[in-house]
Amino acid sequence: MNRKTPVALFTYDRPQHTQLALESLAACDRLDECQLYIYCDQAKGDAHLAGVAAARKVVREWAPRLSAIVIERNENFGLARSIVGGITDLCDKYGRAIAIEDDFVLSPDFLDFMLRGLERYEQTSEVYQISGYMFPVVNPPEPQAFFMKLSTTWGWATWQRAWSTFDWRAMQSHELFSKPAVRRSFDLDGSYPYSSMLEERLSGMNDSWGILWWWNVFRQRALVLYPRQSLVWVGGFDGSGTHCDDATDVNLDTIERFKQYRLPTSYDLPNQLIEAENPMKAVKEFLRQQQILSKRSMEMRLRRRLRKLFSMVNRAQ
Repeated sequence: MNRKTPVALFTYDRPQHTQLALESLAACDRLDECQLYIYCDQAKGDAHLAGVAAARKVVREWAPRLSAIVIERNENFGLARSIVGGITDLCDKYGRAIAIEDDFVLSPDFLDFMLRGLERYEQTSEVYQISGYMFPVVNPPEPQAFFMKLSTTWGWATWQRAWSTFDWRAMQSHELFSKPAVRRSFDLDGSYPYSSMLEERLSGMNDSWGILWWWNVFRQRALVLYPRQSLVWVGGFDGSGTHCDDATDVNLDTIERFKQYRLPTSYDLPNQLIEAENPMKAVKEFLRQQQILSKRSMEMRLRRRLRKLFSMVNRAQ
């Protein structure tokens, strides 16, 4: 195995985000212990050609400074195929991998948390993932790190032993669909419709790799290490992502405030392989509230569309 740990950055057609992601990565402690791989996907249509070209220009400017290995795709892989293929290749070569995307901004301590977790739990079969992202919930000052039985897709790391369980077909998922208790547990006691997402993924209605990974983590009853406060800022919600609405400018003030957050100089990783009860309760409540807000937002959009339609009909009469 190679001594350095690979970091895979997946980019597409967002040059401004890619620039911010690379700037924050360059400021990370322990970057010298990593080998950066930058995967540049090809445009899936003419509308994306200019963005892809601009993002690749940013990557080419940064690659020599970061000693990065750049992989420019000649066809459109899509995010799911890009991530699964890239992480599989790197895990096969290095035995581990760290994954980030082009709309992330990283805390300077992101890589330190990833590397410490990878080193500490490498031989611990119960631990499947290290997460740099933490949901925006209020946690007590201590501990700085804890386990939850829930996977994430926003800045994370894993080992070949865990990643090898990844299954595009989600074998044994019939148990989820046939047993209400299993389905409810997969949905975090009804907090979020993960089971519906998995059904849609298997029927070809979405392209989520993350729901397949969550199914693997769930059925193995595996643990994921989390920081008390997120070490990853996710910028795709500004509307520039594939599944978002209209794009807006990146909030640079928010990013600068985020980049000032650092972990304590000395912090401990958990010794006991148990799920932290209070953070998990907080995450479930947060997800429930998000579902309520999402439903209200959809209802409001539907009302606006209906009012507009009725207005058009009335004017035409």
